[in-house]
Amino acid sequence: MFALVDCNSFFCSVEKVFTPGLRGKPVCVAGSNDGNIVALTPEAKALGLHRGDPVFKVRDIINANNVKVFSGNMMLYAAMSRRIVSILRKSIMHVENYSIDESFCDLNGYEEHYDIVEFMRGVADKIMLYTDIPVSVGIAPTKTLAKVGSKFAKQYKGYRSVCAIDTEEKRRKALELFDLADVWGVGRHTFEKLRYYGIKTPLEFADKSEAWVRHNLTKPGWQTWMELNGRPCIDTHEVARNQSICTSRSFGQMVKDFDSVKSAIATFAASCANKLRGQRSVGKMVTVFVGTNRFREDLQQYWNKETVELMTATSDTIEITEAAIEALKRVFVEGVWYKKVGVVISGIQPECPVQLNLFDPIQNREERAELMKVIDRMNHKYGLKTIKLGVEGEDNQPWKVKCEMRTPNYLTDIDELMVVKG
Repeated sequence: MFALVDCNSFFCSVEKVFTPGLRGKPVCVAGSNDGNIVALTPEAKALGLHRGDPVFKVRDIINANNVKVFSGNMMLYAAMSRRIVSILRKSIMHVENYSIDESFCDLNGYEEHYDIVEFMRGVADKIMLYTDIPVSVGIAPTKTLAKVGSKFAKQYKGYRSVCAIDTEEKRRKALELFDLADVWGVGRHTFEKLRYYGIKTPLEFADKSEAWVRHNLTKPGWQTWMELNGRPCIDTHEVARNQSICTSRSFGQMVKDFDSVKSAIATFAASCANKLRGQRSVGKMVTVFVGTNRFREDLQQYWNKETVELMTATSDTIEITEAAIEALKRVFVEGVWYKKVGVVISGIQPECPVQLNLFDPIQNREERAELMKVIDRMNHKYGLKTIKLGVEGEDNQPWKVKCEMRTPNYLTDIDELMVVKG
């Protein structure tokens, strides 16, 4: 059996931990430049707010209902996520941190010694006690069904935080009631194809024959069908590794000089490289995209992208940044006011083994890899961006995102520790 531990309204829940008096109140977290709502509580949803709403368009609702809005603070959220995963790993032997707010737990063998529903309910209570973050837990024979269970646990308070899909009757009932579009692994194209064939519920999909599924869907669709029928076959480590990595931001202020855009591209490329090393992967393709503010019709509109293929797949910050800057030179146009740029790493594969190239211009890859490890250790110990490339520039550049409502980094920065006054 697998359990999925999913933090409820995670970004908002973290903010509420450090702001007394917000329990039961509408709370939202805004994304880049405080422009759009990226997370919100059920109380905020009840007011008619939605994820993705531009803040300026819903300002009347926010002001009229005293909705508390915070700027996103990923460092604070990541620090709280690590604490939750630490609690899980002290309670359960095999825990996989799938995303910042989700973790899969392998409960194989636990049912012989525990009532696993009560056991996971105790784990959820412990997380709440130690961090004040509410979680919902789904238990099922596959990870996909566990995700379904966690949604029911979040939606219905009667489950007391834990929903188990552990019988055939429960499986069929859950799939009959669940929204097909919300099934993990059913993307937009798969959803449209299933609806084309008259399939409206996950149960109808699961009841299709294996021959039909293999004939009409791709491998991921077949894997989802298998999981919905209680047969585990998805390796989430492999799923995460195969995804491309993208870092992009809308600028705090529009910029048009090459050096400012280059600084942003270098910063984003370094972030992508760091994420690659974090998941023990390397990438082969570096794509850079640039764009203007589509809402400023009085300015020249421009959007373009360029991809550079590396000779050898790598996670080296220096090499990836150089490739990103080379791509930028090919798409940069003088005189254009840029509002958003980004870097995408694709062609991702495990870091070992890597196919080398006879004509590789970098001959000291082992030493460069050790250098990256040293930099990562120092940044982890002394703080993010303690060591960075000079091309990334200073911290006070105009393109840096606005975060006027950001909560301090209470858990990671000694200069921003919370002060409690008597």
